[in-house]
Amino acid sequence: MNLKTIYVALALGAIALLSGCASNGDYYDEGYSSRDRSSYEREYCGNCGTVVAIERTRVRNNELGGGTLLGAVIGGALGNQVGKGDGRKAATIAGAVVGGAIGHEAEKDGRRSREGFLISVRMQDGRIQRVVQPDPYGLREGDRVVLVDGRAQPERG
Repeated sequence: MNLKTIYVALALGAIALLSGCASNGDYYDEGYSSRDRSSYEREYCGNCGTVVAIERTRVRNNELGGGTLLGAVIGGALGNQVGKGDGRKAATIAGAVVGGAIGHEAEKDGRRSREGFLISVRMQDGRIQRVVQPDPYGLREGDRVVLVDGRAQPERG
């Protein structure tokens, strides 16, 4: 597999992934005015609740980041320069694996545990949701919040 084939495969994969984000434009109006709809959403918000506790905690980041990916790409590119035929393919794969491992180790130090906040929120349906975020952003127990992308944010009203 040559470098051009890899680029084409990556481009096609990206196009396929992004095409899943497209909207078909369908819209259904339930007959509510915007004022009725906003009061309904505020009253029955599925992501809204009240902060019941905020605690300091340690957060460990286990995500693979750019170091692993960059190391794999560089290692694969360097491995692709070695040998011919099947030997070149094997060297490309080995280079990507070794480069990814080196990149992962180099990145590890920046991903050690850090301090964060565990925020417990009693949702409107009674269940407790817990989110961990780097800062409480001024939230206190008793504040109304909305959970967005795994973070507690003050409810706007």
